Amino acid sequence: MSTTLRYAAYDWRRQIRMVESLIFVVVLPTVLFWIFGLNADYATYPAGNGNVSGATATGMALYGAVIATTSIAGSAAVERSKGWGRLLALTPMRQWQYIVAKVLVACAIAAMPVALVFTIAALTNGELGSTANWWATGAIIVVGSAMFALYGLMFGLIFRTEGAVAAASGLLVVLAFFGNLFMPLSGTMLEIAKYTPLYGLRGLASWPQMEGALNSTDGTALTPDSMGLLIANVVVWTVIFAIIALLAARRGTQRK
Repeated sequence: MSTTLRYAAYDWRRQIRMVESLIFVVVLPTVLFWIFGLNADYATYPAGNGNVSGATATGMALYGAVIATTSIAGSAAVERSKGWGRLLALTPMRQWQYIVAKVLVACAIAAMPVALVFTIAALTNGELGSTANWWATGAIIVVGSAMFALYGLMFGLIFRTEGAVAAASGLLVVLAFFGNLFMPLSGTMLEIAKYTPLYGLRGLASWPQMEGALNSTDGTALTPDSMGLLIANVVVWTVIFAIIALLAARRGTQRK
């Protein structure tokens, strides 16, 4: 494990020196929360066990976390396709150590926007009901965002270019919208959203505060989500991402 941790520490330092990436991972979610979670007139309205500002903080923190895991996992796939894997094969480091190190780095980077957004929210007008709810929500976000490591890996293995990883991160904006991260959805949009990848994870992350309840921008009473529905969404999409990534990896190892 010492070798794994040393490589993880090296890769973590390399990641945080990539300022352009950190802007999207850490700064962008924080700015979005500042705009929609602090300066909006409805920020202090009650929502579940907390308020709208707290719910917005959860959405923005989750957005930053999934961008982090997507970009790191996708970049790892591109690295290996360009020969980095063969170079590592010449060292005592094994395949499982490389994977574990990448997971540790992805989780560490994913925790950064969560920590920053939640700190600002807690010091201002954000409420999630209790201190335990803050910790529980943060833990769910960091652990749950690992499913988007498979999403990033899928794109990296299929297209094997840095542009593909950037496109995967860009597509997250659309997925975040349908995942209820930016604004509450209702009607047909909400029904469509329930089948998208981020919806279940957003619901689970919000569970300590909302317990499945949904807010509506037009005041419509919405049927609460069940825990089973949210878990099923996460499990199904995780399996889909994993299968596609596995097929892409096998295709990449086939001789032409």
